[in-house]
Amino acid sequence: MAHIEEIRNKIHLDLHTVRNTEDTKYPGTYTGYDDSWNLAKFKNNFKIEIVSRSARDVEFDMIAIDTPFANSFRRILLAEVPTMAVEEVFIYNNTSVMQDEVLAHRLGLLPINVDARLFEMKEKGDKVTERNTLRFRLKVRCKRNKKAPTDTTNPDELYLNSKVYTRTIEWEPIGDQKNWIPGGVRFTEDDILVNVLRPGQELDMVLCAVKGIGSDHAKFSPVATASYRLMPEIQLLQPFRGHLAEKLKDCFSPGVIEIVDGEAIVKCARLDTGVESFETQ
Repeated sequence: MAHIEEIRNKIHLDLHTVRNTEDTKYPGTYTGYDDSWNLAKFKNNFKIEIVSRSARDVEFDMIAIDTPFANSFRRILLAEVPTMAVEEVFIYNNTSVMQDEVLAHRLGLLPINVDARLFEMKEKGDKVTERNTLRFRLKVRCKRNKKAPTDTTNPDELYLNSKVYTRTIEWEPIGDQKNWIPGGVRFTEDDILVNVLRPGQELDMVLCAVKGIGSDHAKFSPVATASYRLMPEIQLLQPFRGHLAEKLKDCFSPGVIEIVDGEAIVKCARLDTGVESFETQ
């Protein structure tokens, strides 16, 4: 029975092969096991445990779930979670070296920090309302810095507004948005470079952002990347001491193996990337 449990639940990474990669969880594979899938059993066994969470990333464990389901979660994160992104750019003036269509595409990819659940989808033909559109204004002109040092060649010192960042783009509330959008609207970072200008060049445009999903356009995807992997389990089949312990530690990613009282132990298998460097003699 223990051998069957190994086959059913664990993938083995050997020196030259990978074993137990096929899915055997379907009725009739093993006598005495009921591997038929049903919703009640799935609800009872499936768990999500948050490992770490910040404003920019989250790592969590999905327990008692097969790879196809884990991949479904990944694809949902990429393509089905709605966000707000710039959809239309009304350009009144652009004398920079960047073409209008390239600049508009670049603006569309800027991530906006706002809760998309507060907004409605804007369908084709719908009028602009405070519930389906966000509006921004970008108006900047590059000038020479009259106070720049005479011996400098640094453009940041020679010119004013030579680099256009997201902090230059101002949110213009529509209707009563200022009262029902908590914390206002801004881009996720203030220092994302939008364009580079030289004296006499200027930008003057209005940006309109709407709600959408990643399957329509990548700019609506709420994540830069979403990935999953199987949880590694590392077992040392023999003790490693002295210089062998040091060599074993160097084979793995930092933090996986620790040496305690001269002997190597597995400290945190989670940190293992699956890319080890082994010497065979």
